[in-house]
Amino acid sequence: MTESAGGGPNLGDPTLGTADDAANLKLSDYGFEDWLAFALFWLLAGIGVLQFVTRYILNDSLAWTEEIARYVLMCLTFVGGGMAVRRFTHIHVEFFYVYLPRPIAIVLSMLVDLLRIAFFGYATFLGYEITLIMRTQRMVVIDWPMSTVYWVCTAGLLVMTLRAIQVTVINWRSGTSPLVRVHVEGRHQ
Repeated sequence: MTESAGGGPNLGDPTLGTADDAANLKLSDYGFEDWLAFALFWLLAGIGVLQFVTRYILNDSLAWTEEIARYVLMCLTFVGGGMAVRRFTHIHVEFFYVYLPRPIAIVLSMLVDLLRIAFFGYATFLGYEITLIMRTQRMVVIDWPMSTVYWVCTAGLLVMTLRAIQVTVINWRSGTSPLVRVHVEGRHQ
């Protein structure tokens, strides 16, 4: 380690994503699904703490906490999926893009964009169909229709579809995609 001007070790630049970046924070970088996922996450955490406290500290657990936590987790998963599509952080295979020539990689990434839209669109349709079926079923502990949870999941799938269309338009207008940039960046594993 090298010495800094103050006599201590030079620790270099501050780590990205720390409180030092607060001046560069822009709330416009976050979509509505980010805030909804944030709220659902903390609701899930609160239910989990409530479940722990009532079960292990008070030795008298609330019956509804486990079921509601499961449903909130389902909702969080699908709402968070829209956030992952927008940020292009879903898991994808980069292997072919490292070795393929750029023109073929661009065509392949466009095909991936179209397949992603088709998949999310069909999943939204299936989610809608299941939601209609679940209208007659009730939750076990709380007398609410199961379709309430499935509406949120279907809405999450719809957001994923719309965000996939948005990402595709951005990729096609720019003539590239994060998948194609893998070849330039050289992410050899």
